[in-house]
Amino acid sequence: MHYLLKLFPEITIKSRSVRRHMTRCLAGNVRTILRRLDEGVSVKDTWDALHVTLPEALPEALTREMEERLTRIPGIHEVLAIREAPFSDLTDIADQVVPLWQHTIAGRRFRVSAKRRGDHDFSSEHIERLIGRRLLEASPDARVDLTRADVNVSVEVVHQRLRLIQARWPGLGGYPLGLQGQALTLISGGFDSPVAAWRMMRRGIKTHFLFFNLGGPAHEAGVREVTHHLWQRYGSSHRVNFLSVPFEGVVAEILRSVPDGLMGVVLKRMMVRAASRIAHRERIPALVTGDAIAQVSSQTLTNLALIDEASELPILRPLLTEDKQDIIAQARRLDTARFAETMPEYCGVISRRPHTRARAHDVEQAEAGFDFAVLEAAIRAVETTRSDRLMERRHPPGEVPTVDSPQALAQLGDASVIDIRAPEEREASPLRLPDVPRLEIPFYELQGRAPDLPDDRCYLLYCDQGVMSRMQALHLHDRGLTHFGVYRTT
Repeated sequence: MHYLLKLFPEITIKSRSVRRHMTRCLAGNVRTILRRLDEGVSVKDTWDALHVTLPEALPEALTREMEERLTRIPGIHEVLAIREAPFSDLTDIADQVVPLWQHTIAGRRFRVSAKRRGDHDFSSEHIERLIGRRLLEASPDARVDLTRADVNVSVEVVHQRLRLIQARWPGLGGYPLGLQGQALTLISGGFDSPVAAWRMMRRGIKTHFLFFNLGGPAHEAGVREVTHHLWQRYGSSHRVNFLSVPFEGVVAEILRSVPDGLMGVVLKRMMVRAASRIAHRERIPALVTGDAIAQVSSQTLTNLALIDEASELPILRPLLTEDKQDIIAQARRLDTARFAETMPEYCGVISRRPHTRARAHDVEQAEAGFDFAVLEAAIRAVETTRSDRLMERRHPPGEVPTVDSPQALAQLGDASVIDIRAPEEREASPLRLPDVPRLEIPFYELQGRAPDLPDDRCYLLYCDQGVMSRMQALHLHDRGLTHFGVYRTT
């Protein structure tokens, strides 16, 4: 099988040297991706297209997989499945083309578009007129419409070879991956950040991923999965890194030292402060986030400016002016939405009255009381995983013991409930369990204090939605503290 890969139109308007460089880069990416499936794939680059030839007798399923991968490689505008054949004259061209299209155009409007290269005794217009007339004879209920055609009958003649287009698919567009340098995308596993990363990849930027772990192994497992999916489908021509930063200690320090209304902005500043340090160490010149103006309180123009000030590197925001529904729609097309829909939302800090226009002086004062040794420790503890190994030795998070009613809780004679909510949440909605021992340990202190609790009892963690308590329990189980579970009332 033979395929013609049309270049992204913006590539074709570059200077001769730039265009040649981009085409060679694209050809290398295509070879890397397809030859993982079969070493016999041939890729040749020409001035205006790439030519891909698959080995003979390739299994149909493998052929379909290669075709699909071609449509997801940045830099390709259109994928054409073609068959090349010799021809003797203009009549022979029509004899070969008409049988391929006569059933497709039946009862529909069509036009013929011919392209010709080489020395012939006929023009492109001659080809179009003859094939158009012959198609009308073969399908009398069809009609020619040059402006609003339902079907475009494409014919290409290159020297003494006729290219018969059997199928076509739209490509991803954009520029060849790796051509425009590198960036580090802050990824959380929600709808926004994978779409932001994809947009950078489509523009030819080799995109690494930085994850701030706020919820232990369960949180990281989900983000690794969506990152691997995104890389494998759209960026597997280049290996990149997934960097995980344990940020629970930073969250705990923010909750301890930062006023309520500034917590969200300070958390984002700590993230980009750490990200710029890590990126600089990895020799990556820019950061990428999924921020969109006014989507949440930390993403007002005022707060974004304050967040930018904490970074030593430029922060790129490809979704800055996008509507949330458009972002979600794009995530569905990329098939990353299913991960966001099933991943529990984990917020490191939730301000009851967040400031939408935080003042620089107030932020500086808030951070003056922050222990930056905690941030330094998190940066030192970063774990790097290569993209092709993201799913190695990673197992889905297990289940933890769960008690879901006061009646079931009362039947446990050796159980205590730990209310892990922040103090202000406990005050607003007290948990009343008169017959059960109860402890109050905020979630941001739990991981440090849990090992000191006696292991001859079962401890059930409680929060309002049950999400944070489950994540904390899974984290403790991963550390070998299996006498912790979850208590929920809904």
